[in-house]
Amino acid sequence: MKKILHPATSRGTANFGWLKAKYSFSFGNYFNPDRLQFGKLRVLNDDQVESAMGFGKHPHKNMEIVTIPQSGALKHQDSMGNSGIVKSGDIQVMSAGTGVEHSEVNASTTEPVTLFQIWVIPDKEDVSPRYDQKKIAPLLKDNSFSTIVKPKSEAQENELWIHQQAFFSIGTFSEKTETSYSLYNKSHCVYVFVIDGTILVDNETLNKRDAIGIWDTDTISITANGNSRVLLIETPMN
Repeated sequence: MKKILHPATSRGTANFGWLKAKYSFSFGNYFNPDRLQFGKLRVLNDDQVESAMGFGKHPHKNMEIVTIPQSGALKHQDSMGNSGIVKSGDIQVMSAGTGVEHSEVNASTTEPVTLFQIWVIPDKEDVSPRYDQKKIAPLLKDNSFSTIVKPKSEAQENELWIHQQAFFSIGTFSEKTETSYSLYNKSHCVYVFVIDGTILVDNETLNKRDAIGIWDTDTISITANGNSRVLLIETPMN
């Protein structure tokens, strides 16, 4: 097993007043040549958007974009004709493909919204843009990991998917749990990101917003303390 640690304090930062962000990888004005991406995971932004503010209409192309609100709600609109509210407990998936424009604005006029904005490099370019959204809660099992996004080739009816051999899993742990994650493909890598709480991975203690990238293994053993939540993103290594 090989690994690379990304402590929460090592992330890039930005404060635009209306937006406070932490960048796991190079993004915008934050550039770190050692933190360009991990496998096909290109962006993992930890954002807080103030009330009634947000990301105005802007374009994307050839990127798989996954948004997971942590608190509050976003008002979504796009050039495909989709509009609606994406709130805490939901997950949004968008394939930019040949090109799409969208906006994501805080739906509240009084409270901030917090979210993870995640970009994955696709395995197929210039596909038709698409949008999907689901509730996460019914997909999750307590004290274990549940896969919530799969590659198109692996997804069953009504499952969320993207154009990449990537798997997103979330673990929710109400009590101390010793568990493991078996990679779907042993040539893949896994980015382990602690949303809340504390976990132990390969003798490394990770706290809230710490992360570790792991490869050259087919199974990852994890001990999660109670009240912990963990995001796993498995992608091809190269």
